[in-house]
Amino acid sequence: MAITLDNVGIAVRDIDAAISFFTDLGLTVLGRDTVSGEWADTAVGLDGNHAKIALLQTPDGHARLELFEYIHPAAIETEPTLPNEIGMHRVAFNVDDIDEALATAARHGYHPLRGVATYGDIYKLTYLRGPSGILVMFAQSLRPSD
Repeated sequence: MAITLDNVGIAVRDIDAAISFFTDLGLTVLGRDTVSGEWADTAVGLDGNHAKIALLQTPDGHARLELFEYIHPAAIETEPTLPNEIGMHRVAFNVDDIDEALATAARHGYHPLRGVATYGDIYKLTYLRGPSGILVMFAQSLRPSD
């Protein structure tokens, strides 16, 4: 059986704000839609499922995010995920300039949880809370490309 990862889905409070953040980081919107109907109820497992969706792709074309803003049933607010909690954890991006990525995030009001760390001579990295409390990791390689 062949298998590939298609995308990671994230429910957000405000799809337009999330799209603005991720496109400012360099992702491209591949499409937007509003979905509902019996097929959506069946696929997702929610009666009356009605959501705005957007599919975004990284510049290298290898990764995609699917964002959902639920119209019905109403979105359920939860406490933001902590780095040590079990379950869906974070979205991680390799960036060529962590300072530039952080400046982009700051324009949207998002800042590192604690600061930027250096992992040996391999990466500079940080976690921040992005749109709807999503944990986002930026990592900049400190090693020259092979």
